[in-house]
Amino acid sequence: MFMKTLYFDCFSGASGNMILGGLIALGVNPSGLESELAKLGISDFRLSFERVDRSGIKAVHVETVYEEAKRHRHLAEILEIISDSGLEAGVRERAARIFERLAEAEAKVHGIDVNRVHFHEVGAMDAIIDVVGACVGFEVLEIERFVCSRIHVGSGFVDIDHGRYPVPPPAVSELLEGIPIYSTELEGELITPTGAAIIATVCQEFGELRDFIPESSGYGAGTREYAGFPNVLRMVVGQQADAGRTETEDLCLLETNLDDSTGEILGYLMEESLAAGALDCWYTPIQMKKNRPAILISILCRLSEKEKLSELLYTETSTIGIRVQTVRRECLAREISVIETEYGPIEVKIARHKGRVVNIKPEFDQIRKKAREAGVELKKVVFEVTAVCAKRYEGARIVGTKSIGGSG
Repeated sequence: MFMKTLYFDCFSGASGNMILGGLIALGVNPSGLESELAKLGISDFRLSFERVDRSGIKAVHVETVYEEAKRHRHLAEILEIISDSGLEAGVRERAARIFERLAEAEAKVHGIDVNRVHFHEVGAMDAIIDVVGACVGFEVLEIERFVCSRIHVGSGFVDIDHGRYPVPPPAVSELLEGIPIYSTELEGELITPTGAAIIATVCQEFGELRDFIPESSGYGAGTREYAGFPNVLRMVVGQQADAGRTETEDLCLLETNLDDSTGEILGYLMEESLAAGALDCWYTPIQMKKNRPAILISILCRLSEKEKLSELLYTETSTIGIRVQTVRRECLAREISVIETEYGPIEVKIARHKGRVVNIKPEFDQIRKKAREAGVELKKVVFEVTAVCAKRYEGARIVGTKSIGGSG
Protein backbone atom coordinates (compact mmCIF):
# COMPACT_ATOMS: atom_id res chain seq x y z
CA MET A 1 0.00 0.00 0.00
CA PHE A 2 1.38 3.41 -1.00
CA MET A 3 0.06 6.87 -0.22
CA LYS A 4 0.93 10.11 -1.96
CA THR A 5 2.96 11.93 0.67
CA LEU A 6 4.28 15.47 1.05
CA TYR A 7 7.50 15.81 3.05
CA PHE A 8 8.44 19.14 4.62
CA ASP A 9 12.24 19.32 4.94
CA CYS A 10 12.59 22.22 7.39
CA PHE A 11 16.37 22.66 7.56
CA SER A 12 15.69 26.42 7.36
CA GLY A 13 12.36 26.45 9.16
CA ALA A 14 9.11 27.28 7.38
CA SER A 15 6.69 30.13 6.83
CA GLY A 16 3.36 30.48 5.09
CA ASN A 17 4.80 32.03 1.94
CA MET A 18 7.63 29.47 1.84
CA ILE A 19 5.03 26.70 1.82
CA LEU A 20 3.15 28.49 -0.99
CA GLY A 21 6.38 28.90 -2.95
CA GLY A 22 7.22 25.23 -2.53
CA LEU A 23 3.78 24.22 -3.82
CA ILE A 24 4.22 26.41 -6.90
CA ALA A 25 7.65 24.85 -7.48
CA LEU A 26 6.01 21.43 -7.24
CA GLY A 27 3.63 22.26 -10.07
CA VAL A 28 0.62 24.07 -8.63
CA ASN A 29 -0.53 26.52 -11.31
CA PRO A 30 -0.17 30.15 -10.08
CA SER A 31 -3.19 31.39 -12.05
CA GLY A 32 -5.33 28.52 -10.84
CA LEU A 33 -4.26 29.22 -7.26
CA GLU A 34 -5.23 32.89 -7.57
CA SER A 35 -8.59 31.92 -9.06
CA GLU A 36 -9.34 29.66 -6.11
CA LEU A 37 -8.26 32.28 -3.59
CA ALA A 38 -10.56 34.82 -5.25
CA LYS A 39 -13.44 32.69 -3.94
CA LEU A 40 -12.68 34.05 -0.47
CA GLY A 41 -14.42 37.25 -1.52
CA ILE A 42 -12.07 39.51 0.45
CA SER A 43 -10.27 42.70 -0.61
CA ASP A 44 -8.53 42.86 -3.98
CA PHE A 45 -5.14 41.24 -3.93
CA ARG A 46 -2.64 39.61 -6.19
CA LEU A 47 0.16 37.14 -5.68
CA SER A 48 3.65 38.05 -6.79
CA PHE A 49 5.69 35.02 -7.87
CA GLU A 50 9.44 35.36 -8.35
CA ARG A 51 12.13 32.80 -9.17
CA VAL A 52 15.03 33.64 -6.88
CA ASP A 53 18.46 32.32 -5.95
CA ARG A 54 19.08 31.48 -2.30
CA SER A 55 22.75 30.53 -1.85
CA GLY A 56 22.81 28.63 -5.13
CA ILE A 57 19.36 27.03 -4.87
CA LYS A 58 16.63 28.11 -7.28
CA ALA A 59 13.42 28.69 -5.38
CA VAL A 60 10.02 30.40 -5.69
CA HIS A 61 9.31 33.44 -3.53
CA VAL A 62 5.64 34.39 -3.07
CA GLU A 63 4.38 37.72 -1.78
CA THR A 64 0.78 38.79 -1.24
CA VAL A 65 0.11 42.31 -2.54
CA TYR A 66 -3.11 44.02 -1.40
CA GLU A 67 -4.59 47.40 -0.58
CA GLU A 68 -6.28 46.51 2.71
CA ALA A 69 -4.66 48.09 5.73
CA LYS A 70 -2.92 45.59 7.97
CA ARG A 71 -5.23 44.85 10.89
CA HIS A 72 -6.01 42.21 13.47
CA ARG A 73 -8.90 39.76 13.17
CA HIS A 74 -10.68 37.52 15.63
CA LEU A 75 -11.05 33.80 14.98
CA ALA A 76 -14.80 34.06 14.30
CA GLU A 77 -14.25 36.59 11.52
CA ILE A 78 -11.62 34.46 9.80
CA LEU A 79 -13.72 31.30 10.09
CA GLU A 80 -16.71 33.16 8.62
CA ILE A 81 -14.63 34.29 5.63
CA ILE A 82 -13.53 30.70 5.02
CA SER A 83 -16.97 29.16 5.62
CA ASP A 84 -18.76 31.62 3.29
CA SER A 85 -16.28 31.12 0.45
CA GLY A 86 -16.91 29.01 -2.63
CA LEU A 87 -13.91 26.81 -1.92
CA GLU A 88 -14.13 23.02 -1.80
CA ALA A 89 -15.23 21.52 1.50
CA GLY A 90 -11.87 19.85 2.13
CA VAL A 91 -10.04 23.16 1.69
CA ARG A 92 -12.45 25.01 3.99
CA GLU A 93 -12.27 22.38 6.73
CA ARG A 94 -8.48 22.11 6.72
CA ALA A 95 -7.97 25.89 6.66
CA ALA A 96 -10.42 26.31 9.54
CA ARG A 97 -8.60 23.66 11.59
CA ILE A 98 -5.29 25.47 11.07
CA PHE A 99 -6.66 28.79 12.29
CA GLU A 100 -8.44 27.12 15.21
CA ARG A 101 -5.18 25.48 16.27
CA LEU A 102 -3.40 28.81 16.00
CA ALA A 103 -6.07 30.52 18.09
CA GLU A 104 -5.89 27.81 20.75
CA ALA A 105 -2.13 28.31 21.04
CA GLU A 106 -2.49 32.09 21.39
CA ALA A 107 -5.30 31.69 23.93
CA LYS A 108 -3.27 29.33 26.08
CA VAL A 109 -0.21 31.59 26.04
CA HIS A 110 -2.18 34.71 27.00
CA GLY A 111 -4.63 32.99 29.34
CA ILE A 112 -7.77 34.16 27.53
CA ASP A 113 -10.78 32.62 25.82
CA VAL A 114 -10.08 31.45 22.28
CA ASN A 115 -12.79 33.74 20.90
CA ARG A 116 -11.03 36.81 22.31
CA VAL A 117 -7.75 36.10 20.55
CA HIS A 118 -6.40 38.80 18.25
CA PHE A 119 -4.12 37.10 15.77
CA HIS A 120 -1.49 39.86 15.84
CA GLU A 121 1.25 38.99 13.30
CA VAL A 122 -0.86 36.25 11.70
CA GLY A 123 -4.13 38.17 11.58
CA ALA A 124 -3.37 40.16 8.44
CA MET A 125 -4.69 39.22 5.05
CA ASP A 126 -1.42 37.68 3.86
CA ALA A 127 -1.74 34.97 6.54
CA ILE A 128 -5.26 34.10 5.36
CA ILE A 129 -3.92 33.85 1.83
CA ASP A 130 -0.98 31.70 2.97
CA VAL A 131 -3.12 29.25 4.96
CA VAL A 132 -5.96 28.91 2.46
CA GLY A 133 -3.54 28.90 -0.49
CA ALA A 134 -1.57 26.07 1.10
CA CYS A 135 -4.77 24.06 1.58
CA VAL A 136 -5.72 24.65 -2.06
CA GLY A 137 -2.28 23.45 -3.14
CA PHE A 138 -2.54 20.29 -1.05
CA GLU A 139 -5.83 19.45 -2.79
CA VAL A 140 -4.44 20.21 -6.25
CA LEU A 141 -1.50 17.86 -5.66
CA GLU A 142 -3.89 15.27 -4.15
CA ILE A 143 -1.73 14.80 -1.06
CA GLU A 144 -2.94 11.96 1.17
CA ARG A 145 -0.33 12.11 3.92
CA PHE A 146 2.00 14.74 5.40
CA VAL A 147 5.37 14.16 7.08
CA CYS A 148 7.82 16.72 8.49
CA SER A 149 11.50 16.63 9.41
CA ARG A 150 12.94 18.04 12.61
CA ILE A 151 12.37 21.79 12.45
CA HIS A 152 15.19 24.33 12.57
CA VAL A 153 13.71 27.15 14.66
CA GLY A 154 16.58 29.66 14.58
CA SER A 155 17.90 31.61 17.57
CA GLY A 156 18.06 35.08 19.09
CA PHE A 157 15.09 37.38 19.60
CA VAL A 158 12.13 38.61 17.57
CA ASP A 159 9.99 41.75 17.92
CA ILE A 160 6.24 41.08 18.00
CA ASP A 161 3.21 43.09 19.11
CA HIS A 162 3.67 42.13 22.77
CA GLY A 163 7.35 43.07 22.85
CA ARG A 164 10.73 41.46 22.30
CA TYR A 165 10.67 37.69 22.73
CA PRO A 166 13.16 34.82 22.41
CA VAL A 167 13.03 32.56 19.36
CA PRO A 168 10.76 30.67 19.04
CA PRO A 169 8.17 33.06 20.54
CA PRO A 170 5.56 31.66 22.98
CA ALA A 171 2.73 30.89 20.53
CA VAL A 172 5.10 29.13 18.12
CA SER A 173 6.60 27.18 21.00
CA GLU A 174 3.09 26.09 21.98
CA LEU A 175 2.31 24.99 18.42
CA LEU A 176 5.50 22.94 18.26
CA GLU A 177 4.84 20.94 21.44
CA GLY A 178 5.59 17.27 20.78
CA ILE A 179 7.41 18.07 17.51
CA PRO A 180 11.21 17.58 17.28
CA ILE A 181 13.03 20.91 16.85
CA TYR A 182 16.60 22.17 17.00
CA SER A 183 18.49 25.44 17.09
CA THR A 184 21.85 26.60 15.73
CA GLU A 185 23.83 29.82 15.83
CA LEU A 186 21.83 31.12 12.85
CA GLU A 187 19.95 34.13 14.19
CA GLY A 188 16.36 34.90 13.30
CA GLU A 189 12.85 33.47 13.53
CA LEU A 190 13.01 30.62 11.02
CA ILE A 191 9.65 29.05 11.84
CA THR A 192 6.76 31.55 11.83
CA PRO A 193 3.36 31.16 13.51
CA THR A 194 1.66 30.53 10.17
CA GLY A 195 4.23 27.96 9.10
CA ALA A 196 4.11 26.22 12.48
CA ALA A 197 0.29 26.11 12.47
CA ILE A 198 0.08 24.61 8.98
CA ILE A 199 2.69 21.93 9.65
CA ALA A 200 1.48 21.07 13.17
CA THR A 201 -2.09 20.67 11.91
CA VAL A 202 -1.60 18.62 8.75
CA CYS A 203 1.39 16.38 9.56
CA GLN A 204 0.85 12.88 10.90
CA GLU A 205 4.53 12.08 11.42
CA PHE A 206 7.68 13.99 12.41
CA GLY A 207 11.38 13.27 12.37
CA GLU A 208 12.93 10.43 10.41
CA LEU A 209 11.46 9.77 6.96
CA ARG A 210 10.74 6.07 6.44
CA ASP A 211 9.74 3.90 3.48
CA PHE A 212 9.54 6.91 1.14
CA ILE A 213 10.06 6.99 -2.63
CA PRO A 214 10.60 10.62 -3.78
CA GLU A 215 9.06 11.68 -7.09
CA SER A 216 9.54 15.45 -7.27
CA SER A 217 10.83 18.29 -5.13
CA GLY A 218 10.45 22.07 -4.98
CA TYR A 219 11.85 24.93 -2.96
CA GLY A 220 9.96 27.82 -1.40
CA ALA A 221 12.09 30.86 -0.60
CA GLY A 222 12.01 32.85 2.61
CA THR A 223 12.18 36.63 2.44
CA ARG A 224 15.32 36.96 4.58
CA GLU A 225 18.68 36.10 3.01
CA TYR A 226 21.70 34.66 4.84
CA ALA A 227 25.28 34.60 3.60
CA GLY A 228 26.23 31.06 2.69
CA PHE A 229 22.99 29.50 3.98
CA PRO A 230 19.94 28.78 1.78
CA ASN A 231 16.83 30.18 3.47
CA VAL A 232 14.46 27.82 1.67
CA LEU A 233 11.92 25.15 2.53
CA ARG A 234 12.38 21.93 0.59
CA MET A 235 9.11 20.13 -0.14
CA VAL A 236 9.22 16.64 -1.59
CA VAL A 237 6.29 14.68 -3.03
CA GLY A 238 6.54 10.92 -3.23
CA GLN A 239 5.02 7.60 -2.29
CA GLN A 240 5.23 6.34 1.27
CA ALA A 241 5.07 2.57 1.56
CA ASP A 242 2.78 0.81 4.01
CA ALA A 243 1.34 4.04 5.42
CA GLY A 244 -1.15 1.91 7.31
CA ARG A 245 1.52 0.13 9.39
CA THR A 246 1.42 0.16 13.16
CA GLU A 247 3.57 2.85 14.73
CA THR A 248 5.50 2.43 17.96
CA GLU A 249 7.01 4.89 20.43
CA ASP A 250 8.44 4.78 23.93
CA LEU A 251 6.29 6.51 26.54
CA CYS A 252 6.43 7.07 30.29
CA LEU A 253 3.87 5.64 32.73
CA LEU A 254 3.63 7.40 36.12
CA GLU A 255 1.66 5.66 38.86
CA THR A 256 0.91 6.24 42.53
CA ASN A 257 -1.61 4.92 45.10
CA LEU A 258 -3.74 7.31 47.18
CA ASP A 259 -6.18 6.54 50.00
CA ASP A 260 -6.83 10.08 51.21
CA SER A 261 -7.96 12.14 48.19
CA THR A 262 -11.42 13.49 47.48
CA GLY A 263 -13.28 13.17 44.21
CA GLU A 264 -12.94 16.93 43.67
CA ILE A 265 -9.14 16.76 43.91
CA LEU A 266 -8.95 13.76 41.61
CA GLY A 267 -11.17 15.45 39.03
CA TYR A 268 -8.99 18.55 39.15
CA LEU A 269 -5.81 16.46 38.84
CA MET A 270 -7.06 14.74 35.69
CA GLU A 271 -7.95 18.07 34.06
CA GLU A 272 -4.56 19.56 34.95
CA SER A 273 -2.56 16.53 33.79
CA LEU A 274 -4.24 16.49 30.39
CA ALA A 275 -3.75 20.25 30.05
CA ALA A 276 -0.07 19.79 30.95
CA GLY A 277 0.53 17.36 28.09
CA ALA A 278 -0.46 13.92 29.42
CA LEU A 279 -1.57 11.57 26.64
CA ASP A 280 -4.00 9.88 29.01
CA CYS A 281 -4.92 9.78 32.70
CA TRP A 282 -7.09 7.20 34.43
CA TYR A 283 -8.06 6.00 37.89
CA THR A 284 -8.43 2.40 39.11
CA PRO A 285 -10.15 1.42 42.39
CA ILE A 286 -7.75 -0.62 44.58
CA GLN A 287 -7.35 -1.72 48.19
CA MET A 288 -4.31 -0.69 50.21
CA LYS A 289 -2.89 -1.75 53.56
CA LYS A 290 -5.17 -1.68 56.59
CA ASN A 291 -7.99 -2.66 54.19
CA ARG A 292 -8.44 0.92 53.02
CA PRO A 293 -10.20 1.52 49.66
CA ALA A 294 -7.96 3.65 47.48
CA ILE A 295 -7.29 4.91 43.95
CA LEU A 296 -4.43 4.00 41.62
CA ILE A 297 -3.55 7.08 39.57
CA SER A 298 -2.02 6.34 36.16
CA ILE A 299 -0.64 9.04 33.85
CA LEU A 300 0.72 8.20 30.39
CA CYS A 301 3.00 10.79 28.79
CA ARG A 302 5.91 11.31 26.48
CA LEU A 303 9.35 11.04 28.04
CA SER A 304 9.87 14.79 27.63
CA GLU A 305 6.82 15.50 29.86
CA LYS A 306 7.85 13.21 32.74
CA GLU A 307 9.32 15.91 35.02
CA LYS A 308 6.41 18.31 34.55
CA LEU A 309 3.78 15.66 35.32
CA SER A 310 5.75 14.22 38.25
CA GLU A 311 5.84 17.73 39.69
CA LEU A 312 2.08 17.93 39.30
CA LEU A 313 1.56 14.69 41.26
CA TYR A 314 3.89 15.81 44.05
CA THR A 315 2.36 19.26 44.43
CA GLU A 316 -1.34 18.51 43.89
CA THR A 317 -1.69 15.21 45.78
CA SER A 318 -0.44 13.75 49.04
CA THR A 319 1.85 11.20 47.38
CA ILE A 320 5.48 10.92 48.51
CA GLY A 321 6.51 8.47 45.80
CA ILE A 322 5.82 7.67 42.15
CA ARG A 323 6.44 4.48 40.21
CA VAL A 324 8.00 5.27 36.84
CA GLN A 325 8.01 2.86 33.90
CA THR A 326 9.03 3.16 30.28
CA VAL A 327 6.38 1.49 28.14
CA ARG A 328 6.17 0.91 24.42
CA ARG A 329 2.95 1.92 22.71
CA GLU A 330 1.89 0.45 19.39
CA CYS A 331 -0.93 2.13 17.49
CA LEU A 332 -2.46 2.20 14.06
CA ALA A 333 -1.53 5.00 11.68
CA ARG A 334 -4.23 7.67 11.73
CA GLU A 335 -5.29 10.48 9.46
CA ILE A 336 -8.08 13.05 9.22
CA SER A 337 -10.44 13.05 6.24
CA VAL A 338 -13.59 15.02 5.42
CA ILE A 339 -16.90 13.53 4.32
CA GLU A 340 -19.72 15.46 2.67
CA THR A 341 -23.18 15.01 4.19
CA GLU A 342 -26.52 16.73 3.64
CA TYR A 343 -25.77 18.71 6.80
CA GLY A 344 -22.36 19.87 5.56
CA PRO A 345 -18.76 18.62 5.76
CA ILE A 346 -17.70 16.61 8.83
CA GLU A 347 -14.24 15.39 9.77
CA VAL A 348 -13.59 11.72 10.43
CA LYS A 349 -10.51 10.11 11.93
CA ILE A 350 -9.37 7.09 9.90
CA ALA A 351 -7.19 4.26 11.23
CA ARG A 352 -5.43 1.90 8.82
CA HIS A 353 -3.95 -1.54 9.36
CA LYS A 354 -1.71 -2.96 6.63
CA GLY A 355 -3.09 -0.41 4.21
CA ARG A 356 -6.77 -1.15 4.91
CA VAL A 357 -9.15 1.24 6.64
CA VAL A 358 -10.33 -0.66 9.74
CA ASN A 359 -11.76 2.04 12.03
CA ILE A 360 -13.55 5.34 11.38
CA LYS A 361 -14.36 7.83 14.14
CA PRO A 362 -16.53 10.82 13.16
CA GLU A 363 -15.82 13.98 15.17
CA PHE A 364 -18.75 14.05 17.59
CA ASP A 365 -18.44 17.77 18.39
CA GLN A 366 -18.96 18.53 14.69
CA ILE A 367 -21.95 16.16 14.51
CA ARG A 368 -23.51 17.91 17.51
CA LYS A 369 -22.83 21.34 15.98
CA LYS A 370 -24.41 20.35 12.66
CA ALA A 371 -27.51 19.01 14.45
CA ARG A 372 -27.96 22.27 16.32
CA GLU A 373 -27.38 24.39 13.22
CA ALA A 374 -29.93 22.36 11.23
CA GLY A 375 -32.41 22.21 14.12
CA VAL A 376 -32.74 18.43 13.83
CA GLU A 377 -32.37 15.51 16.22
CA LEU A 378 -28.81 14.43 16.88
CA LYS A 379 -29.52 10.86 15.77
CA LYS A 380 -30.56 12.05 12.30
CA VAL A 381 -27.12 13.53 11.71
CA VAL A 382 -25.51 10.42 13.21
CA PHE A 383 -27.49 8.20 10.80
CA GLU A 384 -26.46 10.37 7.85
CA VAL A 385 -22.77 10.34 8.83
CA THR A 386 -22.87 6.60 9.45
CA ALA A 387 -24.42 5.94 6.04
CA VAL A 388 -21.86 8.09 4.21
CA CYS A 389 -18.95 6.45 6.06
CA ALA A 390 -20.31 2.94 5.44
CA LYS A 391 -20.58 3.63 1.71
CA ARG A 392 -17.18 5.35 1.41
CA TYR A 393 -15.24 2.92 3.64
CA GLU A 394 -16.95 -0.40 3.09
CA GLY A 395 -16.09 -3.00 5.72
CA ALA A 396 -14.61 -0.59 8.24
CA ARG A 397 -15.94 -0.28 11.80
CA ILE A 398 -17.61 3.06 12.49
CA VAL A 399 -16.73 3.98 16.07
CA GLY A 400 -19.03 5.85 18.43
CA THR A 401 -22.40 5.49 16.68
CA LYS A 402 -23.79 2.19 17.93
CA SER A 403 -25.35 3.61 21.08
CA ILE A 404 -27.49 5.97 18.99
CA GLY A 405 -28.56 3.33 16.51
CA GLY A 406 -25.83 3.44 13.84
CA SER A 407 -23.94 0.45 12.48
CA GLY A 408 -20.63 -0.58 14.02
